[in-house]
Order: sequence, then C-alpha cells, then structure tokens
Amino acid sequence: MTTDKTIVLITGATSGIGLETTIALSKSSPSYHLLLGARNVEKGATALAKIQSEHGSALLSPIDVIHLDVTSAPTIESTASYLDSHFGRLDVLIQNAGIIVHHPCPTLENLRQTFETNVFGAKVLTEAMVPLLKKSTNPRVIYVSSEQGSITLRLDPEYKYKNTRGTEYKMSKAALNMLAACDRYEFREWGGKVTAFNPGWCVSNLTGEGGGG
Repeated sequence: MTTDKTIVLITGATSGIGLETTIALSKSSPSYHLLLGARNVEKGATALAKIQSEHGSALLSPIDVIHLDVTSAPTIESTASYLDSHFGRLDVLIQNAGIIVHHPCPTLENLRQTFETNVFGAKVLTEAMVPLLKKSTNPRVIYVSSEQGSITLRLDPEYKYKNTRGTEYKMSKAALNMLAACDRYEFREWGGKVTAFNPGWCVSNLTGEGGGG
C-alpha cells in the first residue's frame, strides 16, 4: 500500500509526551498517518481507545497502534517489515521512548536499565529505520532529549535545576544528544534531517507525577 500522507512513527506513545504528540499531530492536519508505538499492545489499544473517546471528531489524521519496544530486536524488526510492506517508507521518526529508574537499585543496574532504553534502543531503532527513511522525500529523526543532558547547564551554578537528582538519567540524555549530533552530521549525505528536542519539565509518568497531571 502506498499513501501520500506523511508517515510518522512515535515511540513510547501510550502516555506522556508521546501520547500528547500523537493527539496534537492528529488534530493539526489530515496529512499525517500516525503510528502509536506501544511496548505493550494492550496498553496501546487502551491509549488509542481513550484518544478516540476523548477527542473523536477533532482527530484529522489516522492513528494506528504498532507493537514496538525499543529494547526488543524482534519488535524493531517487525516494525520495519510492517512499514516496508504497508507504506514503503518512513517520513518522520520521533524517538520519544525513555525511562527514569525510580525504584532503589545498584548503580550499575540503574545505568543498564536507563541506557538500554534511552540510548541503546534509540540507536538500534534509528539504524533499522534508515533504509525506510532514505525512501522518503523529506526524512526526519527527532530525538526527545532533555536539558538535563547538557554539560554546560550542569556546570552552571545559576541553573535552576542544579539540585535535581538522577545522574544516570542525565548521563543517558547527554549520550542521546551526542547520538543526535552524530546522526545529524552523517545523515546529511542522503538528506536526513535530525533534531534533538528539549520539551522542558513536564508532568508525566516519566517524572513520577503522572495520573492527574
């Protein structure tokens, strides 16, 4: 199947920034075909049902749920196959999936869990999507990062979040920023555009303040 719509894949889209991005894009224009990436298919279906129930007629672009866990090679491979067979390309990859480890655990375990999703998964997924992005006339990769990954701000004594904890998370976002910079440089030869986006502080499940926020 081919389509003239802009194919957008959003990871970690069952809640928080990923969910709100999906809703906002669908409301903004009928020109998108949005793929709501869900680590858990049931949660993805629940999220889509909630979107349709709460926003209904305001949705202009179609939304489909796709099973995608950035730490799972089989779901990455199946997503690539699905995109290739259904659309033949990918136009926009929004790498939103990310975690903060809130439960107490040894530092090494924290680092492994955090980097597995926030860095390793992002790198592997982008690599898998490059052949499909190359088939787009306007390919884009957007990494949802954080100012918490800024080394300059971390060393600024006037930085308003200087006392915020979470060294492992900050390290992962610094690494993600470097990944975005490397991709931006390397993808230029085939027209790929890469952005690292800082959404600022948001009330969500990621920050541990979700639910009623």
